[in-house]
Amino acid sequence: MNFDTIIRKTEKLSEGIYLIRLHSARIASKAVPGQFVNVRCSDGLNAYLRRPISICRVDRKNNTVDIVFMNRGKGTNLLCSFAQGDTLDAMGPLGNGFTLPKEKERIAVVGGGIGVFPLLYLLEESHCACKTAFLGFRTKEAIVLQDAFHRTAQKLVIATDDGSYGTNGLITAPFMAWLEAERPDRVYSCGPAPMMKIVARACVQKGIFCEVSMEQRMGCGIGACLVCACKVQDGDDYQYAHVCKDGPVFPAERLIF
Repeated sequence: MNFDTIIRKTEKLSEGIYLIRLHSARIASKAVPGQFVNVRCSDGLNAYLRRPISICRVDRKNNTVDIVFMNRGKGTNLLCSFAQGDTLDAMGPLGNGFTLPKEKERIAVVGGGIGVFPLLYLLEESHCACKTAFLGFRTKEAIVLQDAFHRTAQKLVIATDDGSYGTNGLITAPFMAWLEAERPDRVYSCGPAPMMKIVARACVQKGIFCEVSMEQRMGCGIGACLVCACKVQDGDDYQYAHVCKDGPVFPAERLIF
C-alpha cells in the first residue's frame, strides 16, 4: 500500500534535530495529539523498517503535518537527506492519542528531549483555562521550539541538565515543586522513562489525571510484529500491551515502569 506525501518544508532546528513538514489532507484531517506517523526512510534495502515519529503540529487549513525527529541512526540519517518537493511514504495517523482537557480545566505538560514534540500539538489543540509547560533539555544548544511553546502556554519552565539555561538540573525538580503548590486538573508527559515515572507516580499518589506517551522501538506500527511491548497493570497482575496499537498514550496508573 502506498502512503505518499509531499514535503513542503525541511528545517534543522538544532544540532541533530530536524523538522519535516508534510502535505497530506488524509493525515491532517484525522490526526489527534499523541498520535504518530510511520515513515519509510529509503526505497531500497537500507533501513527497510519504517520509523515512528510523533506528530508535532497540524495545520488543517493548509493540510500540513509537522514531524520532528533526532538523527540518531541509519534510518533517520537517510531521512535527513529528503528535501522540499520530495515524496515521503508516511503511514498514519497511528495509535491512540491524548484525552483533550475540558474548557475550564488547568493542565500541565512535562516533556524531556525529543519527548517535547507531541506535547506542542496537545497544547495547541487544548482550549482550556490555563496551560503550563515544563520542558527539559541537555543543554542550551539542545532547546528547540521554545517560541512555539511560549505562545501556546501561559507559563513555560525550562531546565537544562548542565544549567546553561533556565533551571539547573532535571525538569522533574521544578515540576514537583510546582505540584506541591498547584493542583492541575490534568497532567501529560512524554520523554525519558525515569522522568515519566516520577511524574506518573506523583500524579497517581495525588489522584490527578495523568497520561503518558511511551516511546518504544517499533517495526510495523500497527500491532502485528509485537516488537514494542510494554508492561501494564491487569488487576492484581500484569500483562503486555503494544505501544503502537494500544498506545502510545496510556493512563499513568496503568503503566509499570
